[in-house]
Amino acid sequence: MEIVLQRTTPAVSAGALLPIMGAVFVSFLIVGLAMPVLPLHVHHGLGLSTVVVGLVAGSQFAASIVSRVWAGRHADARGAKHAVVLGLLLAAAGGVFYLISLRFTGQPAVSAALLFAGRALLGAGESFAITGAQAWGFILGGPRNTGKVIAWMGTALYAAFAFGAPLGTVLYARYGFASIALATALVPLSSLALVAPLRRVAPTAGAHASLRKVFRAVWLPGLGLALTSAGFGAMTAFASLLFSARGWAVWPAFTAFAVALILARTFLGSVADRMGGARVALAFLLVESAGLALLWLAPSFASGVGGAALAGFGYSLVYPGFGVEAVRRAPAGSHGLAMGAYGGFLDVALALGSPALGFIAGISGVGTVFLVAALSVACAAPIAWRLMTGAQ
Repeated sequence: MEIVLQRTTPAVSAGALLPIMGAVFVSFLIVGLAMPVLPLHVHHGLGLSTVVVGLVAGSQFAASIVSRVWAGRHADARGAKHAVVLGLLLAAAGGVFYLISLRFTGQPAVSAALLFAGRALLGAGESFAITGAQAWGFILGGPRNTGKVIAWMGTALYAAFAFGAPLGTVLYARYGFASIALATALVPLSSLALVAPLRRVAPTAGAHASLRKVFRAVWLPGLGLALTSAGFGAMTAFASLLFSARGWAVWPAFTAFAVALILARTFLGSVADRMGGARVALAFLLVESAGLALLWLAPSFASGVGGAALAGFGYSLVYPGFGVEAVRRAPAGSHGLAMGAYGGFLDVALALGSPALGFIAGISGVGTVFLVAALSVACAAPIAWRLMTGAQ
């Protein structure tokens, strides 16, 4: 029996979005599981360089570059539910490649190439799952709740990170990377049980919107997103190496980052809708930059965890803030495509930035990665200011 989801009034409730948020949580749990341990597996387990760590981590985002716009068009044309289901299946296929890579640990280059392919499939799956979920939420919530929908979907995503990071650390310590690979293959399939009973919402009229017109609308907030995403890239790919090099427990960095982000989005998720996306993005990107700088300087475990929490709190509303500006400028009926194009800036930044940060880590040490990320985030402040003044 299908559960029918009706379009809501502008006062969207969490209950209407809860099943979709649940699917996002379960599907992104696999990203949280691998986040603290994949760099360790590649660097220590396979004996490969930090540049390779960046390449393997970045391949997920490179695939997302290719698939984001496709995912947005798919959600607009075929429906948001169809996009979410396809994303879950692609993510499970990525886990299969993880499993295959374990048969070639004696050949590190081959194993890394298979991990690279698996991460690429996960990147495509992520694009379809999160873009479809956001488009679904926009239809249910209406235009007055754009920031809230982005924030709540992100809350589910980062809750998965917060829970997955310590769980992944425990699994890796006890059972090795094989347990992470198996979970990556099986967990996304369990999300289908959450999504299957939900009735699909009608595709929007934006399926044939001009990509050029959408890109013109979202490029400026997208550029702001790209610059601020250096902090997220540094956390996902190099926080584990930073904490490990300093002799600190690894998983608290990811949990602090994610918990701070979740709390901010839970209690402040509608701020961008009420105060304006650009204004909120400006305030929070400064906080994110300060947190990354603290990670660079951190003399102790406590200050390192505090820097991670501050970075997570700052990044929490940067993405929704710039996202509100992107959707507000997009043509009517093309919200899926707009979010796909907007998210593509994140993917470009992470696909190019992760290997670049790995190169910097190899030359100057992993701590320098967080200084460079802090400066990149701060460079987005003039963009937020320009958006506040109404410039296109």
